[in-house]
Amino acid sequence: MTDMTHRTLDCGKTIEDLSDYLAADRFPRDPHIETCPECLNALQGLARVSQLSRDLLAQDIAEQPPIPESWFQGIMSNIQTEVRAGRALPLHHPDPRVTLSVTEGAVRALIRSVGDDIPDVVVGRCRLEGDVERPGAPIVVTITASIAFGRPILPVTTALRTGILEALARHTELHVEAVDISIDDLHGDIPEEGQR
Repeated sequence: MTDMTHRTLDCGKTIEDLSDYLAADRFPRDPHIETCPECLNALQGLARVSQLSRDLLAQDIAEQPPIPESWFQGIMSNIQTEVRAGRALPLHHPDPRVTLSVTEGAVRALIRSVGDDIPDVVVGRCRLEGDVERPGAPIVVTITASIAFGRPILPVTTALRTGILEALARHTELHVEAVDISIDDLHGDIPEEGQR
């Protein structure tokens, strides 16, 4: 089994460093972590996983089947991969001497924040497919997500898709042709095979 906590970000910090920092309530303050976009994105992802863990533990543990360790490892792997800055997405400015852009990592963090606002949803992998560096080029946003067992899928995916489109229209200049969402996992109180 690969230990995902020892992956190193481009800035030199590891997921383990950030996990320890978060566990210590971000004290003492680390100026690098608090100003590094990669570290801040990773901290947000780790906080989401931590909150989900606490929420799941708060449910009736006696009735809840164990969550596969591979599920958490998959989320940790996605966080490590997606916090990288990635490609620069251009933003328009009226002064031709000014060049503005937003990083692909920041856009993925924005998409994850939309998922955070929808109850019982955890965004897994997030990809921006297409030439995001060319203004006006069509792109497709592809994400995977896990939802709580028993939640109807269609309203959840509709809310997620609508929220992503609105956030991207408000904060980027991407020409989004589609938001493809795959629900690839369930979490929460999933009945055993004989109990359905």
